[in-house]
Amino acid sequence: MPLSPADLPTNVAELHALIVANEAALAAKDAELTAAKEGLKVKVLELEKLKIELARLKRMKFGRSSERLEREIKQMELLIEDLEAETAGDQGVDDAAPGETAPKAADDAETDKPRDAKPAKPASRGTRRFPEHLPRKPVVHDPGETCGECGGELRKVGETETEVLTYIPGRFEVIQNIRPAKSCRCCETMVQAPMPSLPIVRGMPSPELLAQIIVSKFCDHLPLYRQEQIYARAGVTLTRTLMAGWMGKIAELIDALVEAAGKHVMAGDHIHVDDTPAPTLDPGRGRTKTGHQWIYLRDERPHAGQAAPAALYRYTPDRKAEHPRTELAGFKGAMHADGYTGFNQLYQANGSAPPAIVEVACWSHARRKIHDVHATQETALTRKGLDLIAQLFAIERGISGCPPDQRRAVRQRESKPVLDAFWAYIETSLRQLPTKSPMADALRYAKVRWTALTRFVDDGHLEISNNAAERGIKPLVLGRKNWLFAGSEAGGHRAAKFYTLIETAKLNGVDPMAYMTAVLSRTADHPINRIDELLPWRIELPVRDS
Repeated sequence: MPLSPADLPTNVAELHALIVANEAALAAKDAELTAAKEGLKVKVLELEKLKIELARLKRMKFGRSSERLEREIKQMELLIEDLEAETAGDQGVDDAAPGETAPKAADDAETDKPRDAKPAKPASRGTRRFPEHLPRKPVVHDPGETCGECGGELRKVGETETEVLTYIPGRFEVIQNIRPAKSCRCCETMVQAPMPSLPIVRGMPSPELLAQIIVSKFCDHLPLYRQEQIYARAGVTLTRTLMAGWMGKIAELIDALVEAAGKHVMAGDHIHVDDTPAPTLDPGRGRTKTGHQWIYLRDERPHAGQAAPAALYRYTPDRKAEHPRTELAGFKGAMHADGYTGFNQLYQANGSAPPAIVEVACWSHARRKIHDVHATQETALTRKGLDLIAQLFAIERGISGCPPDQRRAVRQRESKPVLDAFWAYIETSLRQLPTKSPMADALRYAKVRWTALTRFVDDGHLEISNNAAERGIKPLVLGRKNWLFAGSEAGGHRAAKFYTLIETAKLNGVDPMAYMTAVLSRTADHPINRIDELLPWRIELPVRDS
């Protein structure tokens, strides 16, 4: 806060000290700014080098064709995509594109042009228009007929038109925001309705268009360079660079909403956790490294809970145990997970206090160990193990969605005898099998986790498996098949944010496209202290125009 003369000390020595302190603060800020500029220069230089290398690889592709070369090109496309998302935000990139008119100096929050202006020539920067073949939809924002200052009658003296590119499923459309400028006949006050807020200040895209790009990439697994080709067939030029810049800005815009979803997940007392490798390009070493995407899932629907389901995704550069420990630091309750040894510390007691997190092991994992042996060499022993586990899952299907007390009663009556039979099967089989045989290893996997595997029988809130988290990981696995890897660690973090909102919407039966459109229509102006209102199970979705 700037100081007023009244705030300044009257003592000369104190004034000198204040001046010295201010000079030191300014020098520190200058150093920070210089360092930031240098870092940006390095990013931009790296981006330009990558673009040159990509062009070289594409030229080579026409000379010789190979799977390896195609993979290198795709790797380069994705790395450029993620770097462009980073540098666009750092540079405050101009979002103007074919079809957008540059803003007037008097109003830098919008893009204006006279109502009756003819299409400008391409030579003049800032007066470009959207393709003329696109349909136009005029939307008039009228300030009214009465002056708010004196009550006098308003007369029209002009108007401003701002074009915004939107996307309606299957086609593009240009929204012409027309804002008549009016003057009061009595007091000469000038009035004009404000331009509707857009997710990106001075940007050309509507919430619908941004939602289309986001959902196409993170729900339908289409990288931006492929979307660029698709939109070009409709006669609309949306470069990968431009869209990457938008994604970087939107990722920042939704930060608070993602954290609100994560807070809701951690507020429950039953959670599902899983992870999957997320190969990430490592330009410094010229290859990919193995990052990981984690899911932290809250879903109480199987035991008739009233809390909304939600999934929080987090990217980490490796699979070190410190990452889930940090994420789960505030969680207390039961955790469904696989046998990852990095979780073991979470299950340990803290002195005389019981452990904050109780392990619930997964019967699907136990089954998988036996099934892997069965697929290689089917025997009566493998069939028996799989049959017993199938009985447990059949019981669960019959009580899914029932209240906890009912689930516990059924499990005590029907599941417990099956578990007793399975334990006897383990003990008998291990005495007969060679110690180092694959089947013995599969049975020991279940034996050492027996307490965690059978915990569900005594608590109707718990699940027999961690399948819920595995289902939540599946979209990431499908996406990885299409785009192979993340272009950078920053790209991995951005992807986790978008996956959090999209997959949570799907868990709540909300169409991701409608949800992202609604969020992006409101986020820019929505009070941060009411961010929970934008969560998928609370937001009010608009009725889409036909």
